[in-house]
Amino acid sequence: MSSSELTLGAVLAHLEEQEREIAAQAEATRGRIAELIAQLAEFDQVAEEVRITRKTLLALPDPSPQSPPTPPAATLPDHPAYQQIMAVFAATHTPLRARAVCEAMDLEITPSNVNNVRLKLKRLVDRGIPLEPEQGLFTQPRP
Repeated sequence: MSSSELTLGAVLAHLEEQEREIAAQAEATRGRIAELIAQLAEFDQVAEEVRITRKTLLALPDPSPQSPPTPPAATLPDHPAYQQIMAVFAATHTPLRARAVCEAMDLEITPSNVNNVRLKLKRLVDRGIPLEPEQGLFTQPRP
């Protein structure tokens, strides 16, 4: 064999090796393209879901600001003492302490009467009828 044949054989072997490398790179690129196509399909799916959600939300009734629901009216206990206490608050526009309520109801100012009125006022506060802006001071809520 001549040296030109060896050189030709070496060139052909080298070309064959390059062809294999290029084929492997092409296959790897095809794999990457398939991954990107799958990723693109996922993005399209998510974008479509966002469009549907937006369309659904736009179709909902307008959540215009409405006044908050009115709580049910607090009921006053049936006992006449509660009626008298609330009559005192209806007649005044200032906060009152239990002692002042006793005076307005013409009750004798004794510790037991003041404590009974204070307990009744606390029960009414628990029902949301009068307010207690500070401890021991009661007032009628104003609209």
